[in-house]
Amino acid sequence: MSDENIVDLNERRPSDEWRKYVKLIAVAIILITILATIISNLFIVEQGEYKVVRQFGEVVRVVDEPGLSYKLPFIQSVTTLPKYQMIYDIPPAEINTLDKKRMLADHYALWRIEDPQLMISNAATIERAEAIMGEIIFSAIRAELGQLNFDEIINEEKSSRGSFNEMVRERVNEALERSNYGIILTDVRMKRTDLPEENEEAVYRRMISERQSTAQDYLSQGDAEANRIKANTDREVQEIVATATADARVIEGEGEEEAASIYNDAFGRDPDFYQLYRTLQSYEQTIGEETVIVLPADSPYARILMGYID
Repeated sequence: MSDENIVDLNERRPSDEWRKYVKLIAVAIILITILATIISNLFIVEQGEYKVVRQFGEVVRVVDEPGLSYKLPFIQSVTTLPKYQMIYDIPPAEINTLDKKRMLADHYALWRIEDPQLMISNAATIERAEAIMGEIIFSAIRAELGQLNFDEIINEEKSSRGSFNEMVRERVNEALERSNYGIILTDVRMKRTDLPEENEEAVYRRMISERQSTAQDYLSQGDAEANRIKANTDREVQEIVATATADARVIEGEGEEEAASIYNDAFGRDPDFYQLYRTLQSYEQTIGEETVIVLPADSPYARILMGYID
């Protein structure tokens, strides 16, 4: 047999190079998978939030410090709860006051989670926690407002029992602490007070009647004051007129006295001239355009009238 017909089986075996590449790829995939698993189970805790780690639904730990943390893959999950204050708008409710008046009270509350594990164990969710807190707040508000009169509620300065909001807050926090809900009420405030719809019309009518009565009182007081001012003014006018009349009469008397004195002085100086002057003045009063006088011709009065002057 010649050498040309001999076949070397080792030359026909495949090379082992590809096996090395397969191993490298497998290792890379494993490393990438491990890295991806690690990264996917890392989580960031931000300022103002709690991270709750659960294992099969049970809370195993709560992370509240900001930074990077981790969880076990596949068997643990992470949920977030707010660490900051939250606002809860309490539904309006009808309240009976101490003086038996019905009113509609509308409040809002500020609250926060103090112990996430207790909150989750006893309230489960934020919505459930707010519902529970709302019932406790309503009960506290109804109890506190039931000890106050209506005017003390709408004007806190008239209340002798201190701050209404502070009393409600203390009462609610005591109830939340006893039940271990892990939440705390930081403040509660009244937004507005109103009347039930069925009472509004009657109240409006009463208010209108009271305002009309008050207006009538003001009108009566105004009329009385006007009459008083008018009477005082009339009296002052009469006093002024009487004083002026008396002064005028005094002045007239003084003038007549002075005139008489002047007449007497003039008469004493020239009686004939004065007599002539007085006679001429009398003509102005007795003689008109159609006056007929019958006098003796030798009468002094007629002689002067006819121009005969001695």
